[in-house]
Amino acid sequence: MARQCSGRNSNVLHARTTRRRLVVAVTTVLAVTLGAGALAVPANAAPAGSAAAVTAVTADAPIPFPKGQKLADAGVKGFLTRSADGLQTRFAWYAGGTAAGYGSRTYLRSTRTNDFLVFAEHYKVTLRDLTTMAIREVPLDPLTNTSAYVGSAADAVFTTDGTDLLKHTIAGGTGYVAGLPTGATAVTIQPGTPDDALVQFTADGVRKWALLDLTTDTVGKSFDLPAGATISAVSATHVAWARGDANTRAAVFVMDRATEAVQEVPVPQPVQGEFLVRLVGGWVVYGAGGAFEDYTPLGPVTAYHLATKTTAKLLDHMTSAAAAGDGSLYVRGGSVEQGEGMYRVTATGDDTPAVTLVASTGEPTALQITGDDVPAKVDLDRNGGKATFSWTLSRPGANVQLRVWHTRTGADFRAYDYPRDTAKATFEWQGSYNGDYTWELTAQPDNYIGPPAVATGSFTATRTPKPHDFDDDGAPDVFLRDTSGRLWRANTTYGEQLKAYTHQLIGPGWQIYDRIEVTGDVAGSPVADLVSRDKAGVLWLHQGDGRGGFAPRVGLGGGWQVYQQLAGGSDLTGDGRADLVGLDKAGDLWLHKGTGSATTPFAPRKKIGYGWGIYNQLAAVGNVAGGPAGDLVARDTAGVLWLYLGKGDGTFAARTRISGGWGPYQHLVGVGDANRDGRPDLVGVGAQGQYLYRGTGDWKTPLLGPQAATLTNVYGGPYDSVA
Repeated sequence: MARQCSGRNSNVLHARTTRRRLVVAVTTVLAVTLGAGALAVPANAAPAGSAAAVTAVTADAPIPFPKGQKLADAGVKGFLTRSADGLQTRFAWYAGGTAAGYGSRTYLRSTRTNDFLVFAEHYKVTLRDLTTMAIREVPLDPLTNTSAYVGSAADAVFTTDGTDLLKHTIAGGTGYVAGLPTGATAVTIQPGTPDDALVQFTADGVRKWALLDLTTDTVGKSFDLPAGATISAVSATHVAWARGDANTRAAVFVMDRATEAVQEVPVPQPVQGEFLVRLVGGWVVYGAGGAFEDYTPLGPVTAYHLATKTTAKLLDHMTSAAAAGDGSLYVRGGSVEQGEGMYRVTATGDDTPAVTLVASTGEPTALQITGDDVPAKVDLDRNGGKATFSWTLSRPGANVQLRVWHTRTGADFRAYDYPRDTAKATFEWQGSYNGDYTWELTAQPDNYIGPPAVATGSFTATRTPKPHDFDDDGAPDVFLRDTSGRLWRANTTYGEQLKAYTHQLIGPGWQIYDRIEVTGDVAGSPVADLVSRDKAGVLWLHQGDGRGGFAPRVGLGGGWQVYQQLAGGSDLTGDGRADLVGLDKAGDLWLHKGTGSATTPFAPRKKIGYGWGIYNQLAAVGNVAGGPAGDLVARDTAGVLWLYLGKGDGTFAARTRISGGWGPYQHLVGVGDANRDGRPDLVGVGAQGQYLYRGTGDWKTPLLGPQAATLTNVYGGPYDSVA
């Protein structure tokens, strides 16, 4: 049997060898001699040597709680936190003031009126009174393990000396603990109440637990520890333990200390993460410790009344919890209303326990959108019309949806992001229409704590007019006339190839025209225009309305039947406005300079070339060759395509051969920038198919090889005009 000293205040052990006496020798010294570090005492703490009781004091406003740390222990005057890596601890007073940092093996213990710090080191364990700042050092012998630290509770630390369990206090010295079974091994001591410590040990191969009376220094009746269970909490009236994992339903049991009757607390869900169970008055408080990082049904901090069987939600989550010597419970957790921090939970009889925020990290519990990087203006002429938007969140772990819609058209863009390891959501937006946009970001927290966070805003997108863009979305539109005279607008998109993803019917009756040509913006609006020539030789202007259609046609005069070819869309004069050229039957080339006027869109014609009768196709392609202005390409009767590089004054450099084999195309269309690389492109349409030739900006090789396109085979055909 373990022996007991004759007096609890005795500093002298029974006769033993000198070595044994040195092992258990203890000293009481002033705090200034302790190497563990000085701790500033707040003004309202009792002075050294004072006999006045010190009660827990809470500041009027919440004090700071260190971010990223968990609550390790709670006392009546202060609390101890532990870093995420477990290597550092920090003690702070409830009343505020200077906090102190310590090593990993530092613990806070308390009686009803006082707090003590315990420093467990390799060769000694030190107990510090936080009212008087007196200390007691207990040497350890790790070499022979004859004096080993096994735990602490209230105002005492405990060591084993061989088979003996010893208790050490500052006021009472060293004494033996009675009642521990002979041969008990793996002994551990943990705080219970100010009157009891929880002792666990192995006897006859069975893990057991008991309560150690701190007044009589006697271990009481022992109980077998249920398989897979952990003793979670001890109060003056009950002992609670829990078991369960992610694959089994959590089980919480509470034993009445007076009757030893055990009841199970109904917990319907499996455990996900650390399962925390504590006692406050007649209530069991429980919840999953990792609910803030990942959703779990056991996330909310729940109180269950042992007598009435009622439950109440106390907080939205907790990461850690510790009981104080005065019977209150401190919880590091959070509520949507008050945010992250440390809360004090106190019993109020049968009423729901009171919950008070005493220390705050300054962080919200509910997910918040804390900032955005969305420019007020987006230039769609840059980066292929793409823009990167980002939003900062109050923490990682969210399902984020971005919705962007165009005010005028209602065109809607939606995208999703799932930031798990970063508190930032980033999206790449592909711009389309000019004008005003509204955005809405909705962030649903992964842990489902609190409502989704929502933020809204707006921006304006701008783009210079594109020669083949009629609906203001930045993508080229191609006009197709079928053999019944109906005109269709093919709205294109470019991924791996050029495709028409929608076809809009402009209307019937277009068979009255023998020539249809897209000219770019010649009438001074932000969108492209189209001209058509009727069989009587009258030229008509169809001014784009920015919605894919046209304003009513305007006649521009007769006599245009002299031209066998018309080509528009290139700025040949360098004034920023598209121009129109006509090739007459004599082989002369004429320039109709764009004016930007809706009533008179072209200046009087000017002859700029002769001998062009050798060509049977002209296309105004824009600046494909990297020169100072727009260019023309012309196909001769042998199927060879030639480049005429514009000089910017309405004339051209000497022609250069591009390549042969262009004879099969019935239509050559300068569609503008189809692939959004900033350079205009050319489309060839023939019986064998449609192909995109991408511009390079290099006059030596102005066009890349053919790339299959899909423009005319969605809504039937055949088509006798493509522009």
